[in-house]
Amino acid sequence: MPYISLSSMEKILKEAGAERVSPSACIALREILEEIAREISEKAVKIAKHARRKTVRGEDIWLAR
Repeated sequence: MPYISLSSMEKILKEAGAERVSPSACIALREILEEIAREISEKAVKIAKHARRKTVRGEDIWLAR
């Protein structure tokens, strides 16, 4: 189940300068961004566990990025 809305993807693409955006472009961008988010999240969890914490902090996300 997708976590990010297609309308958000369209907004991002239009802010980047696109005049028109196809639904397939929104879907592709969402899939890629969610994959990247999952990878960063997994790394951030490992960082938090390494620090012997159960809570993932913003700094963990930045380090994982």
